[in-house]
Order: sequence, then structure tokens, then C-alpha cells
Amino acid sequence: MRRGLWGSAVVLGLLTVLGQGTAAQAAPPQGSVPLPLEQLFDNAAVSDDARPGEADFDGLGASLSARDLAAAGWTPGRALDVQGARLTWPRRQPGEADNVRAAGQEVRVAGRGDALAFLVAGTAGGEVGGSGTVSYADGGRSAYRLTAPDWRTGPLATKAVALPHVNTPDGRLAERARLYVVTVPLDPGRQVTSVGLPDAPALHVFALSVRAGSAGWTGSWAASTGGRPAVGPWTDRTLRLVVHTSAGGPRVRVRFDNTFAGAPVRIGGATVAVQASGAAPSRAPVPLAFRGSAGVEIPAGAQAYSDPLDFVVPADTNLLVSFHLPGPVPAAPLHRLAAQRSYLSAPGDHTADASAAPFTSVLTSWPLLTGVDVGGGPGSVVALGDSITDGERSTTDANRRWPNVLATRLLGQHTVPRYGVLNQGISGNRVLSDRYPGDGVSTDTAGVSALHRLDRDVFAQTSARTVVVFEGVNDLRWGASAQDVVAGLRQIADRAHARGLRVLAATIAPCEGEARCTAAVDAERAAVNTWIRDTGAYDGVLDFDAVLRDPEHPARILPAYDSGDHLHPGDAGLAALAGSVDLRLLAG
Repeated sequence: MRRGLWGSAVVLGLLTVLGQGTAAQAAPPQGSVPLPLEQLFDNAAVSDDARPGEADFDGLGASLSARDLAAAGWTPGRALDVQGARLTWPRRQPGEADNVRAAGQEVRVAGRGDALAFLVAGTAGGEVGGSGTVSYADGGRSAYRLTAPDWRTGPLATKAVALPHVNTPDGRLAERARLYVVTVPLDPGRQVTSVGLPDAPALHVFALSVRAGSAGWTGSWAASTGGRPAVGPWTDRTLRLVVHTSAGGPRVRVRFDNTFAGAPVRIGGATVAVQASGAAPSRAPVPLAFRGSAGVEIPAGAQAYSDPLDFVVPADTNLLVSFHLPGPVPAAPLHRLAAQRSYLSAPGDHTADASAAPFTSVLTSWPLLTGVDVGGGPGSVVALGDSITDGERSTTDANRRWPNVLATRLLGQHTVPRYGVLNQGISGNRVLSDRYPGDGVSTDTAGVSALHRLDRDVFAQTSARTVVVFEGVNDLRWGASAQDVVAGLRQIADRAHARGLRVLAATIAPCEGEARCTAAVDAERAAVNTWIRDTGAYDGVLDFDAVLRDPEHPARILPAYDSGDHLHPGDAGLAALAGSVDLRLLAG
């Protein structure tokens, strides 16, 4: 299993930083002048379904379906926001050159940010990649390594979009074609002038940009997308979601994600308000805009941020984010375990309603909405976890998840910055293996693995400064070894450090008495915890095992902290976890 983990790590991590300083790197070929990417296109990947022979993506005559791309909302010239980066699908017609085979070309790219974003796929039958260079306006250069999964065999869990067919000269094949967005860290604040592509001709680049980062914003609330189950179907309905802020600020923006989807979703309009009670706002909801428009269509696999809005967001407060779905929406990306009641309206656009009356049904999940950011602030702490972080067995509507309690502690002190706290826990999640397969409609909403979701749920989060990793019990309960869990946790630390993040590890809590928490599992848990306590891979340790365990019986949760299922702490246990955190560890 270990060999499989590390083999997939190269595919799933999708990056390795080779150097980030101003050290000299090999210069581009003499006379090489950086050109816009589209001027370097030398391969046609997209064909009209009626004329598949006009494109040859992989050198074997196969290609992407223009019809499938259009159905996903990936039309020529379409701007796509993915992982916080804006990329543009090539403005080319089927059969025209629409990508470049990486062969060391110098690409003109400008901007400052925290990462380069590449829209890519490989055609070698497996992962493909190589080393490239970044040139800065100050004359410095840095190296990066870019790895792209294969367009027909790569992991669905990390793809940006999957299309249902592959075009061939002999007709359409009912086979998933994948495209990926891969990000590579940059030296923050330095002006990029050009990017040298790797020398790897089976690596195809469709788009490239500098991810601008999130300066001036702090993440106040977030939720991970755990899967894409059937819903409704919702047609002409308004969702009014209740979310709880951590940090406050004078401006707000919200983020919707169409992760894992196969088709676009239309947001007809959206508003924000402070909650009075239930679905009732304290004042009339305020409209949000999307690049100046009332609504937005989000392509499959993409996201949409609302425009900045002057709206005072109180800290530690419930907001109502309402959005209208003209529909039909038969399935939706969502976070299943909200531990919070939200609301669904009768037919109609009720985003502006100051009354709770139209909202006749209760929702217990958060569909589509994945983030609320506030203006200013010091940045955010990300809690990457499973059901304990997600708030399983905590009191509904009470915001007693341990990240909520931690956020309240931060607000009440002056020793460290008052960071926002972003809860990226998913009930049932694992470090190593996917529960949700990453594509299609499924009843399993326990997410793709922590390794697979790290780029989206941590690195792309607004102004992330520190990540707390509290996962592993589900891997152990379902047969993974301590050695493999340790390897996964080490990889998370390495990848986060490459992004300049501070990384803390939490020890795994005891769970004797739960059906799968056998003595053998507890022995593996103890081995992982020994490694966490002793390793230098992380910047600090939160000993959650020591906080929750019964001193008289260390393999089980202290009864006062046990929710009753022997796996999840109740409200008192969650508060004890948050109260045990040395806040100075968050800042370093």
C-alpha cells in the first residue's frame, strides 16, 4: 500500500518546488522571446463530434468532444475560476490548435500572486511532467516542477472537469476525459514576467495565469464539498443558508463552487443579511453582484466569487446567504453535515424577502456555498479534518464545533492575530483514500481524501496562514496501517510547507467502544500519535488525544467528553479541544 500511496502522491500532489530563491537557473535558449501562450499553440485537442479526424490530442487520433465541453460550460473564450485562479479556455474552434505541447517554450505571463495556475492534461498513458522556470521583473528566476495526470486514466478526484466521451476516428467512446488545474507556488509579491515550460511534449498546456492571491481579505467561514448527491430537483427555488462567521470586517464577498459537477449551474441572484432568527433577517437582505451582474452561471468544476460589497460583517455571528436557482438542479455539490438548519423556499426568487414566510422547508446541508470572506484582517487558520472537526454529534444550531470555539477564543485575546478560522472538516473523511470518487452523482458525501483535496480545501483558501491537520482515525478504522497514515501525514506537511504555510498536527483521539475501534486499531493509533509527538515534520503538535482520553482507561474517551458513540466528543469535549490549543502555536 505504501508504494501505491507514494505513486499517487506524485499525481495527486501535482507539484514539487525545486527552488524559490533568486539563484540563477539555466537561461532560455539564445534569442528566445516570451510569447503569449496562444501564439505557441501547436496541437488540436478538441474536435467536432461529426468530424473527429480534425483533431488529434494524443497522437493516436483521439480528442475531446466540443459538444461535451459546451455542455459543461467550457465554451471558447470562457473565463473559468478554479482554485482561486482565473483561467481562460482557448478561444479556438474545433479542429484548431488550442494547446501547446510543453517543450521548454518561454510564455509571456504577468502578475503578482501566490501561485501559477496551469490548465493541463497528459497524453502519455500516465502522469507526465518536468521542471520549468519562472522569471521575475527583478531579474531573479526560480524553478518549479509541474506534473499532469493523464487525460484518460488520471484520478477523477483531482480533475477540474470530466467529460463523458472521447472522440476517435471510429466514433465516440463512452469514456471519461479529464482536464486538470495544477498550481505551483510562487515567491509572494514578486512580479512575474514569463514562465519557461518544462520539456515534456506529452504535457499539454491549455491556459496559464498567475493566481492573484487574496490580499486584503480574510476567510471568515468555509465548508468543504464532500460530494454531489441528488437533490430536489430544485426549479425556481431560493436557498437561504445559515453560516456562522469567525472574523468580522467592513466588506464581504461569498464564493460558490460547482465542484465535481458535470454541467453548469445558474445562480439567478444572491443576497446577504445578518440573521435575526430562523430564516428571518435582522434587516432587509442586501443584493450581491457577480462582475456587475445580478446572477452568474458557474461552469462544471468552476467557482464564482461575488463582487466586494460594503457590508459590515459582525464577528461570531450568523449570516443568511440567500440565492435563487432558476433550475432545474437535480444534483448539487454540497457539504452534508451542516449541524445547522438552513431553509428552502416555495417557488420563486425570494432572495430579497425580509420575511421568513416563503421558506417552508428545512435544509441540513450547505449546497454550493463554500466561503464567506471579509475585508481586511490578518488571514485565516484552516482546520483540515474529519467528523470531529465537522461537528458530528455537536448541538445543532449552537456552533459548538471545536473550530467555532477556537475562533471565539481568538476574538477574546490580544496575544496573537485574531485570525479567521475555516472549518474544512468532512464527516467520514480519510487521509489516504477517497470515499466520494470525485465524479458523478453519489450518496457518499465523505469527500475525496485529504491528500486529494489539499490544493482546493487548504492552499486555495482565502489568506490561509496556518493549517491544523486532525485526521487519520477513519483510515485506521478501515484497515490502513500506521506506517501508511504517517506517510500521508508527512506528505501533507511537506506540501503545505512548500506553500509557505505553518502546519500543526493534532494527535488522533481514542475511540475504544466504537465497533471498528479494536485493540489492533488502537495500537496503530498509538503508533501514529508517537510519530506526531516526536516528528519534526510539523511546526507544532496539538495533543488532542491527551485532552480527550480517560486517564484511567487511555484507549477510550473520558465519559464526560463522550457524545455517547465512543468515537465523537460531545459539546464539552469539543470545547476542551479548542481550549487546549496554545494560540501562540498558530502564529509561530
